[in-house]
Amino acid sequence: MALNRNPWDQSPYDRALVAFTLLTGARDSAIASMKLKHVDLIEGCVHQDAREVKTKFSKTFDTFFFPVGEEVRRIVTEWVQFLREEKLWGNDDPLFPATRIALGDSQQFAATGLEQKHWSTAEPIRRIFREAFERAGFPYFHPHSLRKTLARLGEQVCQSPEAFKAWSQNLGHEQVLTTFMSYGKVSIDRQGEIIQGIGMPKPSSQPAVEDFAEAVARKLRDVGVSLPAKQ
Repeated sequence: MALNRNPWDQSPYDRALVAFTLLTGARDSAIASMKLKHVDLIEGCVHQDAREVKTKFSKTFDTFFFPVGEEVRRIVTEWVQFLREEKLWGNDDPLFPATRIALGDSQQFAATGLEQKHWSTAEPIRRIFREAFERAGFPYFHPHSLRKTLARLGEQVCQSPEAFKAWSQNLGHEQVLTTFMSYGKVSIDRQGEIIQGIGMPKPSSQPAVEDFAEAVARKLRDVGVSLPAKQ
């Protein structure tokens, strides 16, 4: 008997899965084993506890939601709320549960809902990604591709070494070089832009410096420290 096409295609499940992968950069094996209790919507983070979540090298770390847009975060929030408030699932139930398969009226096996258990492997997650890209008319990009996308985004938006270090840790990397060496590669066009821009004069930051100095002076005067008058 043939297995019918997954009825969860183009569903909140699929959208939430792709959105969660982009929002957190979590690996597919970690997502397959993640429980509802590992997601903190208030703090905007995921506790990847290696005692229960299948992380690489069995490492425990926290991932704060990446700044990839409010729409992405909303999709994930609504999915968690659906499981908790409508399905009435608890902390130890899976975040992305397995599909319940049963014999339908047509005497064919079909997906009939959600099982209150984890997938045994990450393969169903990769399949959902594959089918989602096919429907959109794009070549297949596996879930791990979104980690590369996030690494590239971090290179563009992080304005200091400390910021990129935090971005790297958010991906679960102990060393910043891991992010650079494994995921970072500047495109040829961007390479040219960067090199050509290095010698260009930068906008003056003098007004900001003067504003900061004036604010410091006010604070000192407030606590009774006298300053010499400007010459």
